[in-house]
Amino acid sequence: MFEQKHFRKFNFTQKQIEKYLRTAYRDLNIAKQDDIPEVRFQFSYSALIKLGVTLIGCFNCRVKSRSGHHIKILEKTAMILNDKDIDLIGNQMRKTRNMELYEGGVFISKKQSNEYFKFVERVFKDSEKFFKEKLKKLL
Repeated sequence: MFEQKHFRKFNFTQKQIEKYLRTAYRDLNIAKQDDIPEVRFQFSYSALIKLGVTLIGCFNCRVKSRSGHHIKILEKTAMILNDKDIDLIGNQMRKTRNMELYEGGVFISKKQSNEYFKFVERVFKDSEKFFKEKLKKLL
């Protein structure tokens, strides 16, 4: 499920998983509260990646920090939640973020940032059942 080339084993405690999840929700809340499209977009993307890191952590794995690691996080998040849109839309977000960061910037409209935020918010909602079941098992 988690290729050694991109992931390594790491035994997370329930407290560590909960901390990762709190920081993901923190970023989602920042995105929700801010009206600046670029801020909403960046924090939505960050929340999605942190959610993926948390989900992967529930399987006692950690992504290796190397080129393409966000692609792998999105891919595994989609697999864990059984939602191909995470891979597709998440990668659109990743590409937009990369263009913003490495190619001199791009215009992110209010409509676009709102759509991405709503998508990420839905992914968080869809992940709640997984976390309730998984965290209960860790108790």
